[in-house]
Amino acid sequence: MKIFCIGRNYSEHAKELNNEVPENPVVFMKPATALLKDNQPFYYPEWTKDLHYETEIVLRVCKQGKYIKEKFASTYFDQVSLGIDFTARDLQAYQKSKGLPWEIAKAFDGSAVVGPFTTGFSKGEEGISFSMKLNGEEKQRGNSKDMIYSFDKIIAYISQFFTLQQGDLIYTGTPAGVGPVKIGDKLEGFLGEEKMFECEIK
Repeated sequence: MKIFCIGRNYSEHAKELNNEVPENPVVFMKPATALLKDNQPFYYPEWTKDLHYETEIVLRVCKQGKYIKEKFASTYFDQVSLGIDFTARDLQAYQKSKGLPWEIAKAFDGSAVVGPFTTGFSKGEEGISFSMKLNGEEKQRGNSKDMIYSFDKIIAYISQFFTLQQGDLIYTGTPAGVGPVKIGDKLEGFLGEEKMFECEIK
């Protein structure tokens, strides 16, 4: 099982971090040990002082494919969920400043929260709405129709470089509103009105 992540896929999020809007999807990966399921708590790492949440729709790949054409891409995922891409922002900034890879800021253990997967969603033009509350206050709200690169474009692009396999996950990017968390915080994620996860920071 591989975990693919897409960065800078909502223009307002790119702006809030002073990042350029990319010409192609920005792809990075997390190992299976990053996955945090079943509403398990997240333990704040000792090596960061600026841990941020990024709420994202997550796709589950349902069959193997390589060099997938965009017009067929929608048949390569059958379930969606909601998750958090935790980011050690201070460590990421340092790695970037040195021109170094920043997996250690993104791919550490427990950094990929995910809720249960559902087939109850639409692939239509209305998109999939989602939101995240921090300690009961809404901090992020987005809709997949606002993504720079659609689900189909993401799948087609990734499959040029990597064979997609059944069970692979794709985190599709976060909207504006990312921010820090601290020990004691509780994050709750929603697809529409349905709660998909809650995660306590310890």
